[in-house]
Amino acid sequence: MANKKGSKMNIAIIHPDLGIGGAERLIVDAAVELASHGHNVHIFTSHHDRNRCFEETLSGTFAVTVYGSFLPRHIFYRLHAVCAYLRCIFVALCVLFNFPSFDIILADQVSVVIPILKLRKSTKVVFYCHFPDLLLAKYTTLLRRIYRKPINFLEELTTGMADLILVNSNFTKSTFAATFKRLDAHGVKPAVLYPAVNVDQFSEPNAYKLNFLSINRFEKKKNIDLAISAFAMLPSPDVTLTIAGGFDERLRENVDYLDQLKVLAEIKGVSNKDEHFGIVPLEAMAAHKPVIACNSGGPVETVIDGETGFLCDPTPQGFSSAMAKFLENPRLAETMGAKARKHVSGTFSTNTFGERLNQYLVDVVLSNSKLHVE
Repeated sequence: MANKKGSKMNIAIIHPDLGIGGAERLIVDAAVELASHGHNVHIFTSHHDRNRCFEETLSGTFAVTVYGSFLPRHIFYRLHAVCAYLRCIFVALCVLFNFPSFDIILADQVSVVIPILKLRKSTKVVFYCHFPDLLLAKYTTLLRRIYRKPINFLEELTTGMADLILVNSNFTKSTFAATFKRLDAHGVKPAVLYPAVNVDQFSEPNAYKLNFLSINRFEKKKNIDLAISAFAMLPSPDVTLTIAGGFDERLRENVDYLDQLKVLAEIKGVSNKDEHFGIVPLEAMAAHKPVIACNSGGPVETVIDGETGFLCDPTPQGFSSAMAKFLENPRLAETMGAKARKHVSGTFSTNTFGERLNQYLVDVVLSNSKLHVE
């Protein structure tokens, strides 16, 4: 057990699916940074494909153990939330019965594991809330609303059981308070820990050729069609739009949305452009590239409008107008890109992220009660 600042801790991290998305990047960064501080780190997950994962999960810097990969992700493309809960509960139970007590456990995405993990009184639990899940769910039918009601209740109840709650931005912090009103009324205040990017993996650009890149998971909530519609409004035929990012053929939404985007590109007359498919704005700026993003949510805290990129209204006209500025001034991308790199290096580096996370965990372990952070 850690008993002073700087002492080694045994840390478990529980994450639903250790793939290659933004949430997974944060978890891997957390594991790498905590290991660099001398702690023993062990990630537990219900799925880890060694052919589709971040390379750090294979390096041996920290252990990765999979439990419950045989459990379904959905039942006839329904009950995704229930299946996710069951898979994570199984992981938590395996950790509880198969491993000695950890000094602290970091969990994210699925809060229902928290009361299970806290069955061991000596173990502290920190929960990283990327965004309230109940706000991401669909409520299109009466049956869906009935189905989600107990799940939403459990999410708020179990989230509040964590010894410390972390969120990824001030925007999410305010959303957390507005969504989980009972927790907020009882003084449960999350602390902000921004995701980070390893700036050292990006070198100086050799040359600038103006093209546009959109990176997201293939999910409707990512609004990728906005990029296609905005690009179609540009007058220049000499630039391209590349759409890249996370695509999992196991997920029906990914497959269906890709088909819809292809149809949209055909309709807009830009289907001959490349079609490959949060953390992405940071990675872009670390790579000396300016960012065009919506003027709401997380990008407001990461992109400096007019200096490291442009924050726009979420309309094709707004995005197309920002894209056109780079066509009008070919040097703009280079000058903005230099400022973007400097901005990320100073505020959003993995070292800064690791120092803050380590301090939060040490403080939780050393405290005798829940850690409240204003």
